Amino acid sequence: MTFRQALALPKSNLVLAGILLMLLGDFMFALNDAMGKWLVENYSVGQVLVIRSIGAFIILGPMIARQGLAPLTRVERPGLQVLRVVLATADTAFFYAAVAYLPLADVMTFYMAGPIYIAALSHFFLGEKVGWRRWLAIVLGFCGVVVALRPSTASLSWPSLFAVVGSLSFAISLILSRKLRATNDTTLVTWQTIGALVMGGIMAASDWRPASAVDWSAMLLLGVVACAAHLMITRALKLAPASLLAPLQYTLLIWAVVFGVAFFGDYPDTQILIGSAVIVVAGLFIFHRQKVVDKAEPETVPTSVH
Repeated sequence: MTFRQALALPKSNLVLAGILLMLLGDFMFALNDAMGKWLVENYSVGQVLVIRSIGAFIILGPMIARQGLAPLTRVERPGLQVLRVVLATADTAFFYAAVAYLPLADVMTFYMAGPIYIAALSHFFLGEKVGWRRWLAIVLGFCGVVVALRPSTASLSWPSLFAVVGSLSFAISLILSRKLRATNDTTLVTWQTIGALVMGGIMAASDWRPASAVDWSAMLLLGVVACAAHLMITRALKLAPASLLAPLQYTLLIWAVVFGVAFFGDYPDTQILIGSAVIVVAGLFIFHRQKVVDKAEPETVPTSVH
């Protein structure tokens, strides 16, 4: 079914299609994260980034051919474009650096705080009004992050800090996407992928390892799966309200726990579960308040790839 044919369906069917696409896209993002964790246990983050980025062009290539090269070079606000690419690349690199040492559920807990960071930073960088109820939820969400982070000299780790920095980079890159909304999605993702390719090449220069055909294929598949998930979520946002779809991103946390237990034998501990619960409650309240004041926007859901 084409997008035009989908538009001819009753509104209730469009919303249902959007919900299903969002759920499937989140599942594929979680699958991408699990595959990435498996690969960075044996290969450097840089090497995985390089091959993953090449794999992404299996999907991006036809999209670029259809729109032409001109939109890639004639972009609005080049300085912000470069900053967004840097932050999106940092998000991906820090994510893989974190999952190399931490359970998926632990890392995803920090990334689920993204909407909380966005709500706080949007007040300062976008001039958006944030009421006292959402500020209270933001503070509560930060408390959840602190609980999950275990800020003591005995337990605070570099991988945990990698996850926090990565999630902050992710949030700021989404805020920049709001400022660059006139740039089409293909252009944004293409430059983001090129940035990851270049950074991966630099990082892997001194640590490139031979791999089996299966592992090469898995690295390429990372890019394909991530791009497919991104496109599904983008299409979902065209079919259903963002305020309805945004809370569905928390299924990523459920899948992170499932994949972590099934493939890596990682069980989340009590502190992570408590921190996750606090973050989810705070995030859901922020989504609710955005809906109440009619300020929910597509960028409040993760349309970036790890």
